[in-house]
Amino acid sequence: MSQIRANFLKHMAQTSPFPLMLDIVKAEGVYLIDRNGKKHIDMISGIGVSALGHCHPRVVEAVQKQAATYMHTMVYGEYLLGPQIELATLLAKHLPDTLNSTYFVNSGTEATEGAMKLAKRFTGRGKFIACKNAYHGSTQGSVSLMSDPTWTAPFRPLLPNVHHIDFNCEYCLRKIDEDTAAVIVETVQGEWGVRKPNPIFLKNLRARCTEVGALLIFDEIQAGMGRTGTLFAFEQYDVVPDILLLAKGLGGGMPIGAFISDHKIMQTLSEDPILGHITTFGGHPVSCAAALATLQELTSTDLISQVERKANLIKTLLVHSSILDVRNAGLMMAVELESFERVQAVIKYCLEKGVVIDWFLFNDRSLRLAPPLVISEEEIRVACGVIMKGLEKSDS
Repeated sequence: MSQIRANFLKHMAQTSPFPLMLDIVKAEGVYLIDRNGKKHIDMISGIGVSALGHCHPRVVEAVQKQAATYMHTMVYGEYLLGPQIELATLLAKHLPDTLNSTYFVNSGTEATEGAMKLAKRFTGRGKFIACKNAYHGSTQGSVSLMSDPTWTAPFRPLLPNVHHIDFNCEYCLRKIDEDTAAVIVETVQGEWGVRKPNPIFLKNLRARCTEVGALLIFDEIQAGMGRTGTLFAFEQYDVVPDILLLAKGLGGGMPIGAFISDHKIMQTLSEDPILGHITTFGGHPVSCAAALATLQELTSTDLISQVERKANLIKTLLVHSSILDVRNAGLMMAVELESFERVQAVIKYCLEKGVVIDWFLFNDRSLRLAPPLVISEEEIRVACGVIMKGLEKSDS
């Protein structure tokens, strides 16, 4: 074992018994390059992060320029920092009028935590409704929203008064009542293996929240930033949330998250008490500069309009007797097989052949595909060819 691998296992906290341990020394476009110079096609974008691929020139330039100008100056919200203001302004330009005020944080789970506090503060209520098989992050409040005790039991006690409904279940909406602070829903359920919402469900959910005075939170941490074929997935359903969560693809590879709402709602965090929600590094100028460059690139090019065509190409190429289903919301895709063992075998084969794919937390029978939006048709064909060989190999 190399020294770097030994040090990784000895000094880095582990998150699983079987880390991939790819020794990456460079990344560019859709490729991860290891210490031996081998190129790996990244078909998961670092779990939905690298929408523009790795080290996109526009993002790198923005990071370098901002890092040479200033980095941390003061805790969030006290100084007038150009990258934050420009990014918030551009987000508001591309969002409905009621999503006009952004609070920047460091990650997706922090966005969830901030939104939960905001909902409690604005409504004065403490009950939350979340969907079964949803994932909103890994910190205490976010984990409290999860339904499966496999993931929550070891960390109890968690937040009380969290209730769960089935995704796409209109009958379940009766659980939303006058005690509910907010309902939080992924516009596309990611870790359950890419499950899209029924448009009628979302419309009735919106109506029920409005009826009882509960806030509606849409989690687009995975589904946002062009991944599903529109800048924000909720645009496809003609339903507007009270709070929107973003992260992952927002930063172009830099750490950033955001919860976005209307100014009258967001303002409640600034009084009684003042500094009701604070962060030292949230909205870091370098991360905001990277996110601004990412958003500018996505909204000034035709990358998002190519998403559906590229997704359809992948579905055309992945046809095999062992594939039970291919679900997708744009380039957020799940390829369902018959067992976790088959999934593991295909992932292992692809990794050996230079293609990085993955599985899902709540669906270990599906392969995860979420390539950078910049992936070319030729790169898609190469990657899918390797996946197909992996499926064939796992037959034997």
